[in-house]
Amino acid sequence: MTDFVEHGKLFIGGALTDPLGTGTIDVVSPHSEEIIGRVPHASRADVDAAVATARKAFDEGPWPRMTLDERIAVVTRIKDGVAARHEELARLVSSQNGSPYSWSVFAQALGPVMIWDAAITAARATVHEERRAGMLGPLVVRREPVGVVAAVMPWNVPQFTAASKLAPALLAGCTAILKPSPEAPLDSYLLAEIIQEAGLPAGVLSILPADREVSEYLVGHPGVDKVSFTGSVAAGKRVMEVASRHLTRVTLELGGKSAAVILPDADIAASVAGITPAAWLNNGQACVAQTRVLAPRSRYDEIAEALTAAAEALVVGDPLDPATQVGPLVAQRQQQRSFDYIELGRTAGAKLLTGGGRPAARDRGWYVEPTLFGEVDNGMRIAREEIFGPVICLLPYGDEEEAARIANDSDFGLSGSVWTADTDRGLDFARRIRTGTYSVNTFGVDLGAPFGGYKNSGLGREMGVEGYAAYLELKTIHLPAGSGGAEDAETTGTTGTTGTVEPTDG
Repeated sequence: MTDFVEHGKLFIGGALTDPLGTGTIDVVSPHSEEIIGRVPHASRADVDAAVATARKAFDEGPWPRMTLDERIAVVTRIKDGVAARHEELARLVSSQNGSPYSWSVFAQALGPVMIWDAAITAARATVHEERRAGMLGPLVVRREPVGVVAAVMPWNVPQFTAASKLAPALLAGCTAILKPSPEAPLDSYLLAEIIQEAGLPAGVLSILPADREVSEYLVGHPGVDKVSFTGSVAAGKRVMEVASRHLTRVTLELGGKSAAVILPDADIAASVAGITPAAWLNNGQACVAQTRVLAPRSRYDEIAEALTAAAEALVVGDPLDPATQVGPLVAQRQQQRSFDYIELGRTAGAKLLTGGGRPAARDRGWYVEPTLFGEVDNGMRIAREEIFGPVICLLPYGDEEEAARIANDSDFGLSGSVWTADTDRGLDFARRIRTGTYSVNTFGVDLGAPFGGYKNSGLGREMGVEGYAAYLELKTIHLPAGSGGAEDAETTGTTGTTGTVEPTDG
């Protein structure tokens, strides 16, 4: 049983502040179905206050005018604070959304530490001001902070997404409003405490737990310069629509229906061992989960048997139990969503190989058995739509051409993997798949590399130098002829590092 946690204030501009509204959010354990926490529900007036504070801090405050090294010192203290309290963060996240604690320690807590660190590396690798030889005379090209950022988080990996948005935004010199999901707001208060202790200047960051209506008000606020959103495709489209009213810059990291392709030459045992944790990742509540497994017909029965056995061996239980591999889904609506898709799969003629119901030993909590459908056709809804639960599809294919065609036949393009005895063959196959990240004989997300998707999986990239660049605007300054050219290429500036660049012909 998790201790009840209650917060009565909102974190606005770096200080705990009385909310301007009266609403509250009850946080419910997906394991016990009991209320485990309560926080204020931010109102539109709270959004106005937070945006005004962020606007003033950006337009007049010290943060955007500090050197990069000064900002790195503060962000390093934030990173170190997250590392020091990673177990506490992991436990809070698991208690809210059902993530297995053993996975949360890495992905929900230590993974964010790595993201904060990788963002520092990306910022140091970026030239923020450079001189170039232009066509009409010398130029100075600057990269400056985009402004006030609205960072809207999902409930499935809250600290991971908070780090992927806040780290580059803060390092760039932006101010920010972080909007946690109402299902998982408790860990954001611990993050606020860590950030306070790190010495982030007043006004730079606010944290506002709220529902969809207030989120929409935030992303459509005229005082916001950029929105970074992680969530569903439908919500992402709405964010883009609302933000477009003010031409607000938008980064969207949305859903996935990724295919793990097992080629005929693959070691089946090794492939299934690698695919299983990637398929049922975070109870299936992961945008990068490998939810379609493609098997050659020549080895289909062998793969189906091995994957079924692997699914049945997964330990389902209390998310705070270190032995648990699959926990409950975040809410009853998500549990019902999985059950509805399972019924759709049965009706469509897919073969239920294992799972399909509530675990026998779990009469409370929003649990769904690890479920595997076989003989799935890629036209079925269970193969085309993101279920966001522990429901996996096994699809047979003929030759490698058909495998690539099925993998690409999706509205999504976020992740994927290929499993083969020949790494070069796998790399060739990876080049054919239209997806933002891909793995050969492994599965993962490199926290120092660009992450994002093709098609309905989103717009823009997070992490790496590319993700850092999303929080910068480009400015070209024209200088008079004879005032110095690209040969004087040393870069300086209040918002950047120093470095040199080669002159360009003009």
